[in-house]
Amino acid sequence: MPVSLIDPRAIIDPRAVIGENVTIGPWSIIGPDVVLGTGTIIESHVIIKGPTTIGKNNRVYQFSTLGEDTPDLKYKGEPTTLTIGDNNIIREGVTIHRGTVQDRGDTRIGNNNLIMAYAHIGHDSVIGNHCILVNNAALAGHVVIEDWAILGGFTLVHQFCTIGSHCFTGMGSAIGKDLPAYVMANGNPAGAKSINAEGLKRRGFSKEEIAAINKGFKLIYRRGLTVDESLKELSVLAESFSVINPLIESLKTSSRGILR
Repeated sequence: MPVSLIDPRAIIDPRAVIGENVTIGPWSIIGPDVVLGTGTIIESHVIIKGPTTIGKNNRVYQFSTLGEDTPDLKYKGEPTTLTIGDNNIIREGVTIHRGTVQDRGDTRIGNNNLIMAYAHIGHDSVIGNHCILVNNAALAGHVVIEDWAILGGFTLVHQFCTIGSHCFTGMGSAIGKDLPAYVMANGNPAGAKSINAEGLKRRGFSKEEIAAINKGFKLIYRRGLTVDESLKELSVLAESFSVINPLIESLKTSSRGILR
């Protein structure tokens, strides 16, 4: 471990595992049962409690707290975990809690995510890859955010909700039900507005694929169909366009009902 990368004013528990080329700034506290992967940068005044595993090439900015106990009143000190993948940027003042034994026991963050200032990720939440949580977005416990989703600033997500892949929420949205893949929503309470067409363009979806997704959106939200009726028509559309399958999966797996 190259000592020059660890500020002497940092406090590191001897039971922590620090990978190669890890940088730890002054007055940061790294607790026991914390693993920091190769190339990760921990700025000053960061607190990381374990059991927490953080992968390679992450950057955690000042005043963030990772791996703290959940405030869930059912939590009784069980050794639950926080797992963070590779190449994530976690900006100033972010809080991420470990899991609970009532659920998966692990809060999980994937790879290549940007979690901006003062965002909160509650216990047992799961965030996929390439997601963005803009400043002050807050997830209650048990929330799932699928790949490439973007939550606008001050978005609030109710516990047990799922935000589908490639979704986008406007500033100040209050999400109380599941948001199907590709859908843009905003408002308090939030409503589904359209598909995230601009985001899909930027990620290489073809015009034909985007048109098919838009048609799927209209099947769900513009024709007055029930979810079961929408699924039948979406299944036909998916025979020509596989990009419809995430939309179908969102409807099939929804536990709270979809946001309308």
